[in-house]
Amino acid sequence: MSSLWTPGGEHPIDRSAQADAPTEAPATDPTLDDEIAAALPEGVKLSDLSPEERARAEEMVREMAEARERLIQTPAAMVVANHGMGLYELAALHLSQETPNFTEASVAIDGLVAIVEKLEGRLGDAEATLVEALDQLRMVFVQLKNPGSVPAE
Repeated sequence: MSSLWTPGGEHPIDRSAQADAPTEAPATDPTLDDEIAAALPEGVKLSDLSPEERARAEEMVREMAEARERLIQTPAAMVVANHGMGLYELAALHLSQETPNFTEASVAIDGLVAIVEKLEGRLGDAEATLVEALDQLRMVFVQLKNPGSVPAE
């Protein structure tokens, strides 16, 4: 029997009781292990993670699974419309620069056109908003590109 010294005194440690204890690692979920391993940077193995890093990785994998589940529960039209509004914002940013970036703005506008025109009648309540947003972008684009061609309102 050995002892452990602490500021509070010396404490005996019975190593024979520890030797009899099972040394199995806690059971892990192989699916969770696979997901964590897939998310690790190249060259890093699951066995390289400290217990704290593994716990953080497990939590991130669980959060991603929850986010995927929420996304599955959201109507696709709503998600697509949200992306369409992102394209609107992107085009507006490029057009609002001191020197508008027409090339980049046109890519974002064309992306929004593709969504609005190809999915006509399938975008639900957001469709009217997307059509209006597209009309506004087109008008601003033309006004900025050819300042004298469109009368100001």
